[in-house]
Amino acid sequence: MSRSVFSHFLNLSTSSPCLATSLCNGRFQSKYWKEPAIIAHRQRNLKGFRCVCSVLPTEPAVEKTPSSSLRKRIVSGVQPTGSIHLGNYLGAIKNWISLQNTYDTLFFIVDLHAITLSYDAQKLSKATRDTAAIYLACGVDTSKASVFVQSHVRAHVEMMWLLSSATPIGWLNRMIQFKEKSLKAGDENVGVALLTYPVLMASDILLYQSDFVPVGEDQKQHLELTRELAERVNHLYGGRKWKKLGGRGGSLFKVPEPLIPPAGARIMSLTDGLSKMSKSAPSDQSRINLLDPKDVVVNKIKRCKTDSFSGLEFDNPERPECNNLLSIYQLVSGRTKEEVAHECQDMSWGKFKPLLTDALVDHLDPIQVRYMEIISDSAYLDQILAEGATKASDIADATLSNVYQAMGFLRR
Repeated sequence: MSRSVFSHFLNLSTSSPCLATSLCNGRFQSKYWKEPAIIAHRQRNLKGFRCVCSVLPTEPAVEKTPSSSLRKRIVSGVQPTGSIHLGNYLGAIKNWISLQNTYDTLFFIVDLHAITLSYDAQKLSKATRDTAAIYLACGVDTSKASVFVQSHVRAHVEMMWLLSSATPIGWLNRMIQFKEKSLKAGDENVGVALLTYPVLMASDILLYQSDFVPVGEDQKQHLELTRELAERVNHLYGGRKWKKLGGRGGSLFKVPEPLIPPAGARIMSLTDGLSKMSKSAPSDQSRINLLDPKDVVVNKIKRCKTDSFSGLEFDNPERPECNNLLSIYQLVSGRTKEEVAHECQDMSWGKFKPLLTDALVDHLDPIQVRYMEIISDSAYLDQILAEGATKASDIADATLSNVYQAMGFLRR
């Protein structure tokens, strides 16, 4: 996903024949779960399901300043591996800023996911702090959103184990990312965590009774697995079964819906317009990192891949690099797609590249200045993360306690 969680959620396409899903007729469709009771339950859950994929809400839906208890909830996060790049920012973090004004939001650094493949233990702690500082520098407001580190809320790991007992191994074997990553790393070097981390991802979402999860177009398969797992656990342990054990009955988990931004959900590489911008790409030239200095940004845009067509245009399948660079310009300049298309339709690459470079530098400079202020004040950052973990734990522990009870465990 470039390996970001929900933005990590997650470098998977929807092409798997066994986990194929689609957003049509206002709801997800799944082809591999045929149990009648589950289907009926699922249809009840999804009745009236509203696809929100084409709209990124920027205004409160109910009232101007609704209390967090009345707001719908969103969770999202990014892995602290490598540098946070433009794809992470435009595809996820930038959208959080408007979402936090409308929703009850929890944004966390998914450090537990960062160890599913080979990593540098000496750098993990620093990368985690850097990522948190970037969240805040980009405009995440801790008076509106909780910011915390995933491993600081122990319910994530406990819930993962409980959900693992209800997750069919076949579901995980079909995950495209596991196949791709294990093939690249070699079977003998692949840890069990790479296979099972979709269950941890499901725990990340379900612990907080999330209503929506911001995801990219290529990440819907993993969210659908989370939805299916929520329904499976609700069926196996919820309702009357839970009530007989002293619980309130009903569903243990909300079944979350996808929230897909209208633009910027998939920023592509500067060296290949058909590949997603990624932290794991071997060449740093393929991405703009949020902390890249001006001279580096200038050099990367000057050398980025273009084409030989005349003029510039969106949505031409023969011009993926052109569409990607125009999309980046649109997002960092704050203009509409129509405005950019009109402005750039007769431009040459020689004229457009300096325009894009200036827009990028102007957009990133205040983020970089604020980042340096935050990262230099370790006490402030530690306080923010501690407060965020406390708020998150209050929600997560309540959900975890219910699941323990519904699954028959002796009360602590």
